[in-house]
Amino acid sequence: MPRAEGQKAKLLVLKQIFERKTDEEHMLSVPQLLDALEKAGMPAERKSIYSDIDALRRGGVDVELARGRGGGYYLASRTFELPELKLLVDSVQASQFITKKKSEVLIKKLESLTSDYQAGQMQRQVFVSGRVKTMNESIYYTVDTLHSAIAQDRQVTFQYLEWSLNKKKIPRKNGALYQVSPWALVWSDSKYYLIAFSEGEIRHYRVDKLREPALTDLPREGKAQFRALDLGAYTNQVFGMFGGEVEKVTLRCANRLVGVMLDRFGTGVLLSPQMDGAHFHLTVPVAVSPQFLGWVCGFGDEIEVLNPPAVRQQMAQLAAGLTQKYAKQG
Repeated sequence: MPRAEGQKAKLLVLKQIFERKTDEEHMLSVPQLLDALEKAGMPAERKSIYSDIDALRRGGVDVELARGRGGGYYLASRTFELPELKLLVDSVQASQFITKKKSEVLIKKLESLTSDYQAGQMQRQVFVSGRVKTMNESIYYTVDTLHSAIAQDRQVTFQYLEWSLNKKKIPRKNGALYQVSPWALVWSDSKYYLIAFSEGEIRHYRVDKLREPALTDLPREGKAQFRALDLGAYTNQVFGMFGGEVEKVTLRCANRLVGVMLDRFGTGVLLSPQMDGAHFHLTVPVAVSPQFLGWVCGFGDEIEVLNPPAVRQQMAQLAAGLTQKYAKQG
């Protein structure tokens, strides 16, 4: 191997040694660096190490020297800090739409972005209530196809699936293709959703229920409608991503639910304290659906729907129906 090529190869190996074998708490002395290079098939002389480290520094590699007992050279900064990588690992493990196999592959890649010592700290287990990892690895590629369609400003086609009683996913509309204009992908309630324009309105679809999405040659439609859409407000309004007519709903809430309401609807909502000192009112736009009504029911008498009258009536009917059902003897 020519000397110039050998020098380049040695620099690359030395950089990898710093990346995998050093961090703020684990440093290598010059003799240890020479030993590591020799084990990697790149023997070097002591005096060349210093010039090699200078070359790495000039190339943007942040190699630092800690002096004193137990000191040595180490990689001081990386693209991702350890807390950031731990956060990414937690997100991958908690994600329902990423399969167990794909999660392991992704986490292994994330581990390669830090030292061997710190990688051990990333072997974490995140427990998420009710989490079921998807068994369908194709969703990984479905997401990529949808991103490509958005980037290329093209419509997509797909079959949309639903569960049958025998626990199998079957196509809706007897397998007919859906054709939509994709605009955004949203993570909500541990699910991935495609926000798209179809048949004159904004609609959403569970990404894990899409089969064989494909790009078409047609440009996307709905640009004006999507520009007018506040995506954050949209996901707040649509409970569990189940649609319904959006109405301004006024709720009377116990004071202890302030945090719950701000988490659900955002900190921009107006809270109106009441004279009794125990409640507040707020008015928010909500897609009124059975999921929203069920969410309200879950708080018992701590939340009351005040307006509009039609939504209050729906709550009354739901409560009456539940009372009648459970009043019956089994």
